[in-house]
Amino acid sequence: MNIEEQKEIKLKANEIRTLAIKMIYNAQSGHPGGSLSASDILSVLYFKVLNVDPKNPEWSKRDRFVMSKGHASAAYYASLALKGYFPINDLFTFRKLGSILQGHPTIHVPGVDMTTGSLGQGFSTAIGMAIAGKLDKADYNIYVLIGDGEMDEGIVWEAMINAPHNNLDNLIAILDRNKYQLDGSTENILPLGDIESKIKAFGWEVQSINGHDIEEIYNAIKISQNKNGKPKMIVANTVKGKGVSFMENTHEFHGKAPNKEQYEKAIKELETEREKILKEGST
Repeated sequence: MNIEEQKEIKLKANEIRTLAIKMIYNAQSGHPGGSLSASDILSVLYFKVLNVDPKNPEWSKRDRFVMSKGHASAAYYASLALKGYFPINDLFTFRKLGSILQGHPTIHVPGVDMTTGSLGQGFSTAIGMAIAGKLDKADYNIYVLIGDGEMDEGIVWEAMINAPHNNLDNLIAILDRNKYQLDGSTENILPLGDIESKIKAFGWEVQSINGHDIEEIYNAIKISQNKNGKPKMIVANTVKGKGVSFMENTHEFHGKAPNKEQYEKAIKELETEREKILKEGST
């Protein structure tokens, strides 16, 4: 990926963050922390990696994506809208009565491949999709984004042991390792320890990256597309609330909308970051 491509992806990630904050503030409901930590990953997936067609969301040969950490729906919906699945203005119906853009993604939303929200079930469903792809001898890949708090769920580990058994090398999982969940630090609630070694012991191929470095994310995904009989896990080390100073490295904004003063500060910081990105590489 060249410098200009990286710049474009960074701008998309900034736009995803900005839209997510606006949506959550407008609804006075939502999960900003996990949306912001996942924005760079979503930006690389939707604007560089995924083989999808917004004009034909049901295209049978498309790559599949499952947002297993469904509470980060604001960033997910923003990515879909920016990709062209539905008008950007629809984002501001987020969490409103009668809107298809509810708090957790459902298959009623164009571009959403799986209804998620009950943690762990999206991850296990992605494994089912990968098995189906293998049975159909299909060329598409299944990508799934999972949260580190979500790793508390037993269903995740049950599913994880199943994937190598079925040689699911069409499955690429990305762990948003932001180290915080609803009630506090993941390490205080249920320590994951050396998560890379644990996943590797289950038979997965594992990489550990900076989940905010566009090039690292992209390169890790490209490596993971290798068809060697093993499922792939990318442990993306991220910052909860990335991009908004007072939301970073805290669980306080896991499921809390900003007030007016906080909203204005967040948007100003994101605008400043956008200007910084635009100046990158200029002389």
